[in-house]
Amino acid sequence: MPDQHDVLAAARDLGPEIEAAAPEIDRRRRLTLSLLDALHERKLFRMLLPKPYGGLETPPLLFFETISEVARHDGSTAWCLCQANGCAMTAAYLAPEIAEEMWGNDPAAVVAWGPGPSEARECDDGYRIDAKITFASGARHASWLGAHMPVVDARGERQRMPDGTLLIRTFLMPASSVEIEDIWETLGLRGTASDGYTLKDRFVPTAYTTVRDKADYRQYEAPLYLLLSTSMYAMGFAGTALGIAQGVLDAFLTLAQDKTPRLQSARLANNDLVQYETAQAVARIGAARAFLRSEIEDIWAATQNAGRLAVDDWVRLRLAATFAIHEAKTSADLLYDAAGASAIFAGADFERRFRDLHTVTQQLQGRKSHFRTVGAFLMGGPADLSVL
Repeated sequence: MPDQHDVLAAARDLGPEIEAAAPEIDRRRRLTLSLLDALHERKLFRMLLPKPYGGLETPPLLFFETISEVARHDGSTAWCLCQANGCAMTAAYLAPEIAEEMWGNDPAAVVAWGPGPSEARECDDGYRIDAKITFASGARHASWLGAHMPVVDARGERQRMPDGTLLIRTFLMPASSVEIEDIWETLGLRGTASDGYTLKDRFVPTAYTTVRDKADYRQYEAPLYLLLSTSMYAMGFAGTALGIAQGVLDAFLTLAQDKTPRLQSARLANNDLVQYETAQAVARIGAARAFLRSEIEDIWAATQNAGRLAVDDWVRLRLAATFAIHEAKTSADLLYDAAGASAIFAGADFERRFRDLHTVTQQLQGRKSHFRTVGAFLMGGPADLSVL
């Protein structure tokens, strides 16, 4: 089985299997059972899980590269892996016996959750929660489901952190006890099955709740958990975008050697404009990847040295990740246009990737407003971490 040094090799080995399964994943809006088995066998759902519970504690740059390699073959598979790995970081914030129950006793454990209007009320030995959850990527193959929400105390007041910010608690429950609602009819990333679920007056024992990404609640210490799950999502989803764009480039380079457009006498590969656009796409993908890799390496080193993730480093990471997502989209669009009518057919190498990449940019990770938030910080304004 792979350790933290060969998850990238495992992803490369699985590449042909992921590519072959991609059309069915897109059509059925689910990862295939055989591919799920292969991903679990290679521990790719456990890259960010603590080692005591069977995890790998994969370093950030290797995690980014592995997710990107998977996305080169299928964006939905990469998205599910990134999402589930970010969720698995919660194990570091749970009591050891609970984390062992959830992950240590189940080699195929996956946690899924999503956003939505919600509220929790304190009660004896736990909480009563109400929530309307959507965008729960991977919920269809999850063993546990979660929700994040503010907590109302006995006086009806929302609880707050010592710094005055709103306390957001994470609640976890067996997936078998929750009915999934089929709501994921989308343009792209269809295979993520990012469906939803409704929780009404649901009791959750205190032991199955925590506050993520806050040092005071961390119960397992290792360098990886100095980073935030949100920062790992930024890396992984940017890697997803870059991987999809690389898949488009791979497909286009093959097409350009074979295709002679209608009413033309030269192959695409011999067209001056196509040559120019291809070089632009390669440069954009490469530059965005190099920028993000450099920032990940630098921020990871600084975080380990300081014992925490600094605010300015988190802002730097958000900038590099958002930039990578949009450069990936721009690059893929150049190649999609150059491919002509060959790119429009359902089931072709371009069409699914085009839809997936344009869906990535519409998610929180791809918001262009992140550039404004980062710019405001660089101009001396406060860091608005709630939107980063």
